[in-house]
Amino acid sequence: MSNVRIGIVGMGNMGTAHANSILAGKIPRLILGAIAEPDAARRAKFTQVATFATAEEMIDSGLIDAIIIATPHYQHTSLGIYALKAGLHVMVEKPVSVHKADGERLLAAHKNKKQIFAAMFNQRTDPYYQKIRNLIRSGELGQIRRVNWIITNWFRTEAYYASGGWRATWAGEGGGVLLNQCPHNLDLFQWIFGMPVRIRAHCGFGKYHKIEVEDDVTAYMEFANGATGVFITSTGEAPGTNRLEITGERGKVVYENDKITFTRNEIPMSEFSRKTTAGFAQPDTWDVAISAPNHGGQHNEILQNFTAAILDGATLLSPAAEGIHSIELANAMLLSAWTDETISLPLNGARYAKLLNQKAAASARRKPKKVVASAPAADFSKSFAR
Repeated sequence: MSNVRIGIVGMGNMGTAHANSILAGKIPRLILGAIAEPDAARRAKFTQVATFATAEEMIDSGLIDAIIIATPHYQHTSLGIYALKAGLHVMVEKPVSVHKADGERLLAAHKNKKQIFAAMFNQRTDPYYQKIRNLIRSGELGQIRRVNWIITNWFRTEAYYASGGWRATWAGEGGGVLLNQCPHNLDLFQWIFGMPVRIRAHCGFGKYHKIEVEDDVTAYMEFANGATGVFITSTGEAPGTNRLEITGERGKVVYENDKITFTRNEIPMSEFSRKTTAGFAQPDTWDVAISAPNHGGQHNEILQNFTAAILDGATLLSPAAEGIHSIELANAMLLSAWTDETISLPLNGARYAKLLNQKAAASARRKPKKVVASAPAADFSKSFAR
């Protein structure tokens, strides 16, 4: 096989963006073989490829080798299982599933390891986050003491939430900012720092919008080595902030406004504290500015890597198996807010699923109806918080 014939199911914002990139030849050796979309008007926009009303028809057609699943969240699990059982290579948009129990079902369906199974965590391609991860993983920053991430530049309007009846509902989306915007940041969080062992979170449900799910979150985390973390996010703040601050034995790293600053201690802080005879002294420091040329290839780079994994055996940048960690973090934060408890990890997935299903059953918009807002076409590039 010299090329990969890929099908896309779900021709909303992301599905359409992927299709346009592939059709424009931006991903070498990846060919758009078909699309699946229940909306006839959306299907009609892709006359150059085979079109299907359902994903199952496309999967069974024999026209594709791989699939991108870009549907509403709850369908990620069922369609992913169907595609894996059919022998396709699978790329699933974030989140991999809505909740941990579904995620485990999906991952269990990946029995043939020759099938490439990846997740669209495109921010892993960002050189800024790669450099921060290397600082941590190399030990250059020493043992981590504290992580603070304020990521509130995911601002969304009422028009955004009105663009689809499934949005911002427990039944249709399974959550709000944690399930839609922040899977990227939660994935990066665990990819860089690992998983905490306890989470305590406070969430505002419909705090800034007429929605039933969370649009404001403050979470406190504890790690096994005693380090702590604070994660703050919202879709209701403008202008928002994206500031990641990491304190370790050897200094402090701050990432904000496309700039990484490493204030490095000449002597690790604990060693300095033990040895100095001065009560108010601090270690001498020097500042190291770390730059990156751009934000990486993002979605297209993930698709290029997916293609190379299929054709060349390349290592995946974003294996689907790792996608369950961001789901677990999001689920734990919501569970903590619902129950007013500190949640220990690993999360009890069955407990969370039961409570989520109860909320979905009472969801205000259980049968989503498309709402067409009279507004100009959206600039989709503005949806990516940096």
